[in-house]
Amino acid sequence: MKRSEQSPVASQRVADVVAERILTGQLKPGDRIKQDELASELNLSRIPVRDALRILETRGLVSLKANAGARVASLGLRDMELSYQIREMLEPMLLAESIPNLTEADFAAMAETKARLERVTHADDYMPLARDFHWTAFRGHQVPLLAQIVERLWDTTHHYRRAYAVVVLQNAELLEVMRAERDLLFGAIQRREIDLAPRILAAHIRRTHIGLLEHSEALELGEA
Repeated sequence: MKRSEQSPVASQRVADVVAERILTGQLKPGDRIKQDELASELNLSRIPVRDALRILETRGLVSLKANAGARVASLGLRDMELSYQIREMLEPMLLAESIPNLTEADFAAMAETKARLERVTHADDYMPLARDFHWTAFRGHQVPLLAQIVERLWDTTHHYRRAYAVVVLQNAELLEVMRAERDLLFGAIQRREIDLAPRILAAHIRRTHIGLLEHSEALELGEA
């Protein structure tokens, strides 16, 4: 018998399940999300499932259209380019807001994550660590609206960043560039260089953007 959970807690639980499947690549851009099957699998009514999909739509992970149901959100080439242009402007701002409030514990956490990133060889291990590294750097911010916008951009571009991570992890030259950028960024953040660190971050985002464009065919970025 299905449970009649209709609380925000139930909806958030469903949202967490679906988000994890999207962010780990189990669900890919354009995949249909069948609400009846999801409700049955989780032993819930359709109401918390529908509410969960609305939550994910606000995060940019799911697209909801009348008469078309729910699908995993996908980006065309132009959308991806715009997302990266916006990231290049906003993320350095978020970092500059955060740096003065970071603690020694934050720096230690970043250093540990950075060390773990040096050892990973698979994208599924790399992606959560890379996210932890950057969002630890952002955690000192006091501008939640800006952070929400940046997080949405991270979520909507996740699939393509993961695909590019696969490329990087198989290319020694690209991997060394990525590591060098990470070292430079961490050093500037740790020294609280509010002018330099955001510029390094902007350059890193721009270089990743260029890499995505160079591998757009392999990453299945269409023109739409």
